[in-house]
Amino acid sequence: MKDTTGKHKPKEAAALDKDKDKHKPKEAPAPDVEMKDVSAEPDSEPAEAAEKSQKELDLLTLEDIREHVKQIEKAVSSKEPRFVLRVLRALPSTCRKLNPTVLYKAINGFFVSNTSTRDLLLAFLEEPMDTEGDVQFRPRTGKAASVPLLPEAEAYLQLLLVIYLTHNKRYTDAQKSSDDLMQKIAAQNRRALDLVAAKCYYYHARVYEFLNKLDVVRSFLHSRLRTATLRHDHDGQATLLNLLLRNYLVYNLYDQAEKLVSKSIFPEQANNNEWARYLYYTGRIKAIQLEYSEARRTLTNALRKAPQHTAVGFKQTVHKLLIVVELLLGEIPDRLQFRQPSLKRSLMPYFLLTQAVRTGNLAKFNQVLEQFGEKFQTDGTYTLIIRLRHNVIKTGVRMISLSYSRISLNDIAQKLQLDSPEDAEFIVAKAIRDGVIEASINHERGYVQSKETIDIYGTREPQLAFHQRISFCLDIHNMSVKAMRFPPKSYNKDLESAEERREREQQDLEFAKEMAEDDDDGFP
Repeated sequence: MKDTTGKHKPKEAAALDKDKDKHKPKEAPAPDVEMKDVSAEPDSEPAEAAEKSQKELDLLTLEDIREHVKQIEKAVSSKEPRFVLRVLRALPSTCRKLNPTVLYKAINGFFVSNTSTRDLLLAFLEEPMDTEGDVQFRPRTGKAASVPLLPEAEAYLQLLLVIYLTHNKRYTDAQKSSDDLMQKIAAQNRRALDLVAAKCYYYHARVYEFLNKLDVVRSFLHSRLRTATLRHDHDGQATLLNLLLRNYLVYNLYDQAEKLVSKSIFPEQANNNEWARYLYYTGRIKAIQLEYSEARRTLTNALRKAPQHTAVGFKQTVHKLLIVVELLLGEIPDRLQFRQPSLKRSLMPYFLLTQAVRTGNLAKFNQVLEQFGEKFQTDGTYTLIIRLRHNVIKTGVRMISLSYSRISLNDIAQKLQLDSPEDAEFIVAKAIRDGVIEASINHERGYVQSKETIDIYGTREPQLAFHQRISFCLDIHNMSVKAMRFPPKSYNKDLESAEERREREQQDLEFAKEMAEDDDDGFP
């Protein structure tokens, strides 16, 4: 018999469950949950993080400025200019971090006793909004607050304001602040102020250059140059000489610039950056005055003095002028100059110009001149490039002379795209006189007869080339020796003093006596 109770059990259980569900109270429905908008929260968090990081960066910048002022005060007390040089070396990185909040707190914190200067400088800045968590910057507290700020530190802080206004293109405000700074510097006669004053002169002239008023500041620069020369202020003298040369060259006053160079002596103690600027300006003057060999020498030295990994714009400008000068000398620049990553794009027009000069293609030269004429004028090399036309023609004449032993003047005029055979005759005659080609002109039959090529090793050319290379190596050696730096008073570090010498002589005498006594004891 099969057990059927299991079949009926589930039905009974289901009926009982239904009765229980009827008597069970109904549950209330779940309340609606309000969904929060999470999309707005991530935007506020990065903003707060950015504001916090900006406050930390401002605090670090203020600490750097405080440390720089301490270094300046240390330089004044110890009479060691290297501490000021350290501060000026960090000036570009400090200026990139400046903002109105940093400058306002720095000026408000340092100019505690001098309220008139503080109010004058703060007038150029907007007062920052006070927020929660701001820490008051008070570098001078207690007795130090009543002590007036050193002129060197005051000039440095005002220089930071001038640089900030210049970078933000507030040139009128920068001019007012810079004029006030120049009046304060002119009233001082302190050797510790010379390095900071030289940097102030540079930015003062820079502000006037942005305002197109360089001619206004020229007399002031001349007066400061006379003062710096009389006081043997080498850094100020070098900076002011370069500023005056730049002032003259902007207005194309090459004669006055050449007179300034001939009447003044550039100090040898100047740093490499000022030397590089001076050599570039003199090279530009020499190139305009047709002294191409001297121009190439000075421009090459300017590139050597320039920083190796920075100052890319300066090196681009020098390379542009140097390429044109080498072309005017009849030489072809090295192809590696045009392949450098930092110079490749800016030197592309000059590369095409070099190709036209190298091949002697007058049509290509005129095409390059027409295409990049505005760029050449902007670079200040257009006047020199116009002179290259004759060099292109001479190169074409040289190539024709090497290719043909005999050629008519009509064919030369056609190949060089000249107007008439008479022009070709004049150009060939000048090339023969200048020693560009070895040939003779038959005026009756109208052709040019090339002479046999002479072995160059039978001439003085190899000797002159070796002399040039040896002179170059000797100049580098002499400049390296001059650039060597030694710690002060280290020459007598290993020398003995007078007391040590007397002790050593006394010990030598006693040792000699002992040796003599030992010798006497050795005999029976």
